Amino acid sequence: MPEHINVLPLHHVTATDAAAWHQVVAASMAHDLPGVPPPGPGQIHAQLTKPALDSHRLTWLAAGADGVPVGVAGLRLFTSEGRDHLAELELHVHPAHRRRGAASRLLSAVVAACRTESRRSLIVAAAADSPGEAFCERWGFRLALALDHLILPLDEVDEAVLLKIDAVERPGYRLTSWTGTVPDDLADAFAGAKNAMNDMPVGDLDFGSVAWDADRVRAMAKVVADRGDTLLTIAAVHDDGSMAGYTEILLPQGSGPRAQQYDTAVVPAHRGHGLGLWVKAAMVRRLRAEHPDVVEIETDNADFNVHMLAVNRELGFRSYRRTCEFQLDLHTA
Repeated sequence: MPEHINVLPLHHVTATDAAAWHQVVAASMAHDLPGVPPPGPGQIHAQLTKPALDSHRLTWLAAGADGVPVGVAGLRLFTSEGRDHLAELELHVHPAHRRRGAASRLLSAVVAACRTESRRSLIVAAAADSPGEAFCERWGFRLALALDHLILPLDEVDEAVLLKIDAVERPGYRLTSWTGTVPDDLADAFAGAKNAMNDMPVGDLDFGSVAWDADRVRAMAKVVADRGDTLLTIAAVHDDGSMAGYTEILLPQGSGPRAQQYDTAVVPAHRGHGLGLWVKAAMVRRLRAEHPDVVEIETDNADFNVHMLAVNRELGFRSYRRTCEFQLDLHTA
């Protein structure tokens, strides 16, 4: 039944606000995504209080008449040229307080803010076959992209597969690696390779594009470090000095059992040499050697990105859940 809900914008997120946010998110994910570890309190606090790259965040907390938090909404407003039309939503309601109007009240506040900020597209992710998916469909979001999430248990990676990958000759290419900020002598080349992500399959999402340069890749690494995460990169460099491809792994709050795959990309001119598989296999070896507490990697792929899915399958990744990316077209909503 409907209950009295107050939706409060959080102009300054306090430690108490962050703790309440964490409680709602943890309960929501435990209900909708059993087996998926929720972000820890420190991750939530950093997410809400630390600057993001080329974007700013608006946040709301929904509370019942008794003042107990029941729902949260975070809106990321992209600010860089090529994405300043876009907003990205995260919305959670505690399972004990669902179907009582909290999600609808939060969404109304979010949509009003998007219109004030002149956004034409609002995107949100929901687990397939979840209450979030049904909520998006009910409120006019359209399905724009389906993602297949995969897990790679590192102790199950076949050593023979890694040896086979290592044995392939790739004349003209070498591997290099770093932690955190890219070395200065590779910054321009890395920015060039980063631009290869602009042809990443995004289905019908109005995702826009990003222009990378050396300053931007350094800024990205600083954002990651400032929130307490560790970013590992392995890259394939061509003899001409260009960066042909790379893969990135994020260790939330420095380390832990599950690593998150960030970008993997191969520059179009260098495709066809197995470089994506090469750098990802090298990352498996690096995690085993340097981060023995990491036991698995999670990644996601568009279900029609057959090349990267094949790379991941060859390494031993296996599917374990699906996510739907929905978009609300605000100029027609």
